[in-house]
Amino acid sequence: MSERRLPPDSEAAALLTKHSKRVDLFRYLCALAAVASVGLLFWIVGHITYEAWPAIRTYGLSLIYSTEWNANFNRYGVFPYVMGTAVSSLIAMVIAMPLGVLIAIFLSEDFLPPAIRQIFRFLIELLAAIPSVVYGLWGIAVVIPLVQSWGGYAAGGVGKWLPLFAGPAYGNSLLTASLVLALMVLPTITAISRNSLQAVPHVLREGAYSLGATRWETIYGVLLPTAAPGIVASAILAMGRAMGETMAVAMLIGNSSRLSWSLLSPAGTLAGLLANEFAEAEGMVINTLMYVAVILMLMTLLVNIIGDRILAFSVRKVKGLI
Repeated sequence: MSERRLPPDSEAAALLTKHSKRVDLFRYLCALAAVASVGLLFWIVGHITYEAWPAIRTYGLSLIYSTEWNANFNRYGVFPYVMGTAVSSLIAMVIAMPLGVLIAIFLSEDFLPPAIRQIFRFLIELLAAIPSVVYGLWGIAVVIPLVQSWGGYAAGGVGKWLPLFAGPAYGNSLLTASLVLALMVLPTITAISRNSLQAVPHVLREGAYSLGATRWETIYGVLLPTAAPGIVASAILAMGRAMGETMAVAMLIGNSSRLSWSLLSPAGTLAGLLANEFAEAEGMVINTLMYVAVILMLMTLLVNIIGDRILAFSVRKVKGLI
């Protein structure tokens, strides 16, 4: 015998209808925000590409592999700046990535009392709030003299047979900018890696300890592989910031278009070139600088695509699909 259903209460039905309308409105707002974000991105890319099109049509790929930038003679080449952008960002990541992950391990595990760990976490993340120009001024006052001093010793020693440290040791150099960039991206790597490590289920730690693993064996054998997707994501974001950083790099790198094997020599980046040249640009120079902006966006996009593939590989490996 079927159970007889009671008619719904009118007040409860009204509240349910009102709640459903709110949910629908919230869903529509979320969809609108997502579409607006994607639309804004395409608008920016499309506008910059439109402005750069005269230079793209005139110079083609020769702008990328040419090495001379001289607006007075209509000679435009950004290969030294492309190399400066890539190398400075890679050096910064080589320095910051191990430090950031080690700091994240230190802050996520019980090496110190929670109150002291919270202080360290706050101080590390405070580095992200410091303006770029302040990093540049600190680099001028502190890092440049150190690079001049230590770089002079290196140039006089290993620099005689190792081109990476060949002299003379300029203060404004690729190495100086890379060191400051490493400090600037360190909070991003540390914060995201720490959150990823803390998100590892506690049962995995207990399982490793129950099998006789030590703390460090648990960290390197269980926690780091499980948190690898988040750590890779932190590297992607940090690399993107390093490639797009402008003010501090422009103040420290020397803004030179000369190619050199030495890390102690001045160099240049695409972002620095845009900052230095755009204020006085006119005519075709503006279109060329827009072309430079397109190149910088493509480089960043390439980094994100590579990082996304690595991230997908890490996720599949953690799930045991590889």
